[in-house]
Amino acid sequence: MAYIVTFGYMASTGRRMGEPVPANRDMLHCNMNASNALLLPGLEDLLGDLQYARRSGDMGRLALLAYCEVRRWARQAGEQALAEHSTELITRSPHSSREEFMEQVDELIVELERVHARIAREWAHSHA
Repeated sequence: MAYIVTFGYMASTGRRMGEPVPANRDMLHCNMNASNALLLPGLEDLLGDLQYARRSGDMGRLALLAYCEVRRWARQAGEQALAEHSTELITRSPHSSREEFMEQVDELIVELERVHARIAREWAHSHA
């Protein structure tokens, strides 16, 4: 049986913070759609920040965004592969050149754009 952990007191069920709640597939589906709608603005801001830092050639900002912000957003969104990709971009062995790092950042941006398109499409489909 799957469980969802709550993060506050739920008066309607009498459950306390952190108490497991049996998962209901319909409830989970509904929460995922609402959650996706809340995640989209953050992803759009993150993409804008990454694209601006990329155009500016700000490697320090790119490293910070990739390691901290992309990873945080991906974990919140349940995008584990994206979180791992952003971690590897910064933590694996040093890059051979600035150009190699920038190419990998470009790949990360493309991956984020794909995730954005998919989430936006899923959200639009669920509200059609």
